[in-house]
Amino acid sequence: MPDVKNIKSSDYTYQLPKNRIALYPLVHRDESKLLIYKNRQISEDIFKNISNYIPYNSILILNKTKVVNARIYFRKTTGARIEIFCLEPEKGLSALETAFTEKGNSTWKCLIGKVGKWKTGSLEKKILINNISYKLNARITGKEKHYFLITFNWEPAYLSFSDILNLCGVTPLPPYIKREAEDSDVKTYQTLYAEQNGSVAAPTSGFHFTLAVIDSLKSKNINLHYLTLHIGAGTFKPVTTETLREHYMHSEKTIFSKEIITSLYLNLKNYGTENYKLLVAGGTTSTRAIESLWWFALQMLDNYKEDFLIGGFSVPQWMPYEFQMKNIRFYEPFEFILEKMEKFGLTEIKGETSLIIVPGYDYKITDALITNYHLPGSTLLLLVAALVGNDWKKIYDYAYKNNFRFLSYGDSSLLFKNKSK
Repeated sequence: MPDVKNIKSSDYTYQLPKNRIALYPLVHRDESKLLIYKNRQISEDIFKNISNYIPYNSILILNKTKVVNARIYFRKTTGARIEIFCLEPEKGLSALETAFTEKGNSTWKCLIGKVGKWKTGSLEKKILINNISYKLNARITGKEKHYFLITFNWEPAYLSFSDILNLCGVTPLPPYIKREAEDSDVKTYQTLYAEQNGSVAAPTSGFHFTLAVIDSLKSKNINLHYLTLHIGAGTFKPVTTETLREHYMHSEKTIFSKEIITSLYLNLKNYGTENYKLLVAGGTTSTRAIESLWWFALQMLDNYKEDFLIGGFSVPQWMPYEFQMKNIRFYEPFEFILEKMEKFGLTEIKGETSLIIVPGYDYKITDALITNYHLPGSTLLLLVAALVGNDWKKIYDYAYKNNFRFLSYGDSSLLFKNKSK
C-alpha cells in the first residue's frame, strides 16, 4: 500500500468562485442536475431519473441522522451578538442521546463566535411563543484547545435540551453559505428521511430525494437501508497541513441495526455470483459509516473484545493503512459480529469512527456513491478521489463547465468505482 500519509491536499484542489456555491436549494429537490460517472465515461441527467442508472436489485444505504438547531445567538446588553455553536456533550459522543433528553441544564463542548466580547458573566435569551415565556442562560465553565465548555440552564426546566434547541437555536448552515439561516432552511437543510437527532451538518446528498424518487427506486427492487452517522462540525475542517500525516481527522458517532449488518453480510457472501447486489452509498457519510463498520468487524475478528461490542467501538484514523491483513473472505468479519450480536441479544451496535478515506484506500463495501460537490482540498474530496482515481478532476471540470451548482445546496453525482473488490 502506498504511504498515504504523504498525500498533499494541494494536489486535490480546484478553483471554486463564490458565485458557483449554491446559497439556496432548488424549489423542487429532485430537479437538481445529476452527473453520472461509469466506466470512466460521464453523462448528465436530472436527479429524479437516478433510478435509471442504478442497476435493478441494488442496495442503497442512506443516513437517517437529523440536523439539530446547534447554533444559538445571544444578544448582550451592549448590543453585541454572541454565537454559540454546540458540537457535542461534555461527556463526548457516547452521551449524545442522553444529553438531548437532559432537563433544566446541560453542558456542551462549543465554539463561540465573537468570544472576545464575552469576557465574564452569563448570557441570557428570552423568547415568547404562544404567550409562553422561555428563558435560556449560558455560561463558560471550561476552556480547552479547540472548544469551550458551556453550561446551559433553562426555564421551564421540564423541557429537554432538544426542546430548547428547537425553540432557541437556528439551522446550522455551513460556513461557506454566506447568509443568515431562514425559516425555509428548517425544512430544506434536512433530508426527507431524517429521524435521529444528532448532526450539526446535513448529509447533503440526501437533499435530492423525494417520495417520487424513492418510489421509483423501489419499483426497480432497489433495497433501501438506513444507518445513522451523526455529522460533526469537523466535516468542514480543511486540511491545513502540508501532508495528511499531520491532519487530525474528526470523530463521528455511528449506529448500525442488526438488519443492515445482516444485509451487508449476505450480500458480501454472494460476491462473485449472480446474486451479488451492487451497493450504493447515499453520501460520503454513509460511505464512511459502512466502511468503518467493516474495519470494526475486522478488529473484532482479529482481537475480540466484548466491551467494544456492547459499550461502543472505535475505528482509528489510519487503521486501514496500518492493519496487517490476514487472508480472509470479505464477509467473515460481519459473520463474526452477527454471531456475537446473537449471543448477547443485541439489535444494534454503536461506536465512533475517525476513519479517513483517501486515494490508496481499498473500498471494502462501497461500489458506487451518490454525492454532491465538495470543497477544494477537503477530506470529502479525497474520499471521492479514492473511489474514482484521478478522474475526479475530469468529473469536477465537467461539473464546472456545465454549470453545476456546488456544495451543500448544490447538484449531485452518481459515481461508480473503477476497480472491483
